[in-house]
Amino acid sequence: MAEDQATATLKTSTVEKQPETEQPRVMTTTKRMMVAIDESDSSFYALQWVIDHFSSLLMTTEAAGAEGDLLTVVHVQSPFYHFAAFPAGPGGATAVYASTAMIESVKKAQQETSAALLSRVLQMCRAKQIRAETLVLEGDAKDMICQAVEQMHVDLLVVGSRGLGKIKRAFLGSVSDYCAHHAKCPILIVRPPKEITS
Repeated sequence: MAEDQATATLKTSTVEKQPETEQPRVMTTTKRMMVAIDESDSSFYALQWVIDHFSSLLMTTEAAGAEGDLLTVVHVQSPFYHFAAFPAGPGGATAVYASTAMIESVKKAQQETSAALLSRVLQMCRAKQIRAETLVLEGDAKDMICQAVEQMHVDLLVVGSRGLGKIKRAFLGSVSDYCAHHAKCPILIVRPPKEITS
């Protein structure tokens, strides 16, 4: 009787074979992950965290083809203002303009800093054979990161958290907080361990 029940169960679980039709094509699309970096240790911690935790998802350089997942690392330089206003007395201010030599010197220093940061980024990515591209923008970091996310159709934005106190965050603003509210994609904020932030 137990054999009859097993046979009955097998008979009811067999599925009539459908005529073969063309299988739907699975579209593979490139996934783009963006990490925003600056000179802080917390931003490099966030990049290392992404490399350690998402390296299996990102296309390696060996297998890189026309399609595949891509890591974009963005660095935003602060704009250099050619003048500064200083209070010079009651109700007045004096504008001081930078010389052309000073402007060129500051721009060169910014380019060297960006090149050093991105060189470090590419070394970190090559060590794990991660396919990465770098991007340098100029402007307010919060706005430029959100614009880049939208223009490049980023699937995930990753930023580090400096752990600013309430007062500093109120005056300086937090890039991670701003991006969490304005970026047009999911955002991951990576908080480093206390020993890095202190």
